[in-house]
Amino acid sequence: MDKLLFFDQGLVKPSENFSPFALTDVLTAFAGDQKQPIIHFWQLDKTLILGMKDSRVPFLADGLKSIQQTDYQALLRNAGGLGVISDLGILNVSLILPKGDLSIDQGYQKMIAWLEQTMIAKQPLISGEVTDSYCPGKFDLSLAGKKIAGIAQRRVKDGVAIMMYLSVNGKQFERGEIVRDFYLAGLKKDFGEHGYPPVNPNSMTTLADAYQTNLSVEEIKADLIAPLSIDHQTDFLENFYHTEDYRKRIDSMIQRNQLLTEVTHEN
Repeated sequence: MDKLLFFDQGLVKPSENFSPFALTDVLTAFAGDQKQPIIHFWQLDKTLILGMKDSRVPFLADGLKSIQQTDYQALLRNAGGLGVISDLGILNVSLILPKGDLSIDQGYQKMIAWLEQTMIAKQPLISGEVTDSYCPGKFDLSLAGKKIAGIAQRRVKDGVAIMMYLSVNGKQFERGEIVRDFYLAGLKKDFGEHGYPPVNPNSMTTLADAYQTNLSVEEIKADLIAPLSIDHQTDFLENFYHTEDYRKRIDSMIQRNQLLTEVTHEN
């Protein structure tokens, strides 16, 4: 892979939870314009990140109430798809590339080829949809029959972000319960229907549990960048926080999430 720029956003403060989504879009546009690959790491604590499809469940207020009964919060991201959990045991990873003639499947394969160079794949990684996981997709990644990661893509101008959430450690069964309970409350008798997954918390696991060893997110970060031509964090990427494009994307996230606030206050 070409020389990469690298930005580890770390654990984002709750007051800045929209920033990884805005920054990913800005970096993706930059990658396409400059023909420059970028790696972006980030984490949110105790958040159910909902996709736009999730905002259309018929009993959204009840679904949001189920989240409020946990110590997690809801956030509506700026893309389609379905809900995923983020917390201290989950690492979010974006491989951001110039789009060129890169097909959707080729983008996913680039992410998988990268992972196969790391300790994550010391057992064979199986790629394929885990239909009863949360946010199931064609390029779910599994170890020993249980999903450990999901991959999605977002294309902005001439760039593409191949985005993965990776369950490193923590209580994956409880994460599954939170997402399952959102859909149970939000869909009621239609749970598992209309393109929403029949979430089974037993269908997923963490790297630590799959390998029966203690693994930290910091160890996995180091393992991920080890095979790449990365010497250190690219400090100038912080300048994107101060651009007009970044501010516009934050404003868009704020407006989008007003829906969750309005629904919650109406009920």
